[in-house]
Amino acid sequence: MNFSNDSLTVRLRRIRRVASRGVTLVEVLIVVAIMALIAGGVSFLVLPRYREAQIKTAKTNARNIRNVATQHVAMKSDCPTVQTLIADKELDSAGDTKDPWGGEYTIKCDGDDITVSSPGPDKKDGTQDDVVAGPAAGAAAADT
Repeated sequence: MNFSNDSLTVRLRRIRRVASRGVTLVEVLIVVAIMALIAGGVSFLVLPRYREAQIKTAKTNARNIRNVATQHVAMKSDCPTVQTLIADKELDSAGDTKDPWGGEYTIKCDGDDITVSSPGPDKKDGTQDDVVAGPAAGAAAADT
């Protein structure tokens, strides 16, 4: 009987030892590889949506600035800059006075036609990815 208790004790020790070993390096590497695959897949799906959201945000901000600039021109008859609109407290400086890529919005006046533009993602004026609100936006859409 004593022999079987010793045998049982030895078996319990083995089970405890096996259970307390932890994870191996190979298991950790497999988990890291799976996580990397998931992160890559998510970024592949999310990044285009993020770029679309930036363009939509830039268009909305340009339209808002154009509306404020139109009111400014109607009241003061001069073509403002974004800085002028902020200084006159017609545009909130805490608002979106820069495009999503950190560039400045440009306001151009041609008589009653007011155009607000952003250089877009490439940060260069006069390229296809420029974001434009105003009469020039219709011309740019007709070209493409």
